[in-house]
Amino acid sequence: MELNKIYCGDCLEVMSTFPENCIDLTVTSPPYDNLRTYNGYVFDFEGIAQQLYRVTKQGGVVVWVVGDATVNGSETGTSFRQVLYFMSLGFNLHDTMIYEKNGAAYPAGKKSNRYSSVFEYMFVLSKSSPKTTNLIKDKLNRWSGSSTFGESTNRQKDGSLKSSGKRKVGSSGYRDNIWKISNGKGFGAHGSTFKHPATFPQRLANDHIISWSNKGDIILDPFCGSGTTPKMAKENHRNYIGIEISKEYIPIINARIRNAQPQLF
Repeated sequence: MELNKIYCGDCLEVMSTFPENCIDLTVTSPPYDNLRTYNGYVFDFEGIAQQLYRVTKQGGVVVWVVGDATVNGSETGTSFRQVLYFMSLGFNLHDTMIYEKNGAAYPAGKKSNRYSSVFEYMFVLSKSSPKTTNLIKDKLNRWSGSSTFGESTNRQKDGSLKSSGKRKVGSSGYRDNIWKISNGKGFGAHGSTFKHPATFPQRLANDHIISWSNKGDIILDPFCGSGTTPKMAKENHRNYIGIEISKEYIPIINARIRNAQPQLF
């Protein structure tokens, strides 16, 4: 296994050559049902899930960004079946997060019987309890600097209220598990990057890398696509391994990584 390298090949075959317990964090978005053909390549989900469990360190995390296709007017539910299979292998479902987009790819029209779909799941799977949690604290608080109105109270199991006293309200708090992130052209999908049919925003990869890993950790993306995860791993002083089966995207990935500028601390 070579660090800071993009492998061109089937991720199942490539990961099978890695040692056990070697990856700190995986941030990836697999093919969704049959929404993309990807040159006819077959997606062996169960085999890939097994390899991800094998190569993930104890306390390591897999962030699985996924959505469902709509077939005959109803969703497939593939995402739920996948996360249940991950759990059967031994992963914990640490958090079910939502990636809310800035707009729908196919807005509901006059003949639609469904609301517009503007989100995908971000399943945070951990191999035992996560060893790293750098939760992002950027949710602005409009009551910053003031005391709470009266005493703060907490509801007990028996239904009674217990006072926790007054406290100052900070300027910001930990964000929620629904992340609204602008997507599409100009948000991690621009220039040559946009040649890939299913990119995800740089901020999405960046914020998960910050949340679940530390400087020097090893970040994997087995469905590397246009290279967003390894690019953001490099910018955040992490090691990266990317795997992409479509050889036409390898030059795009390598160019993005070459141009990535590690952030100054």
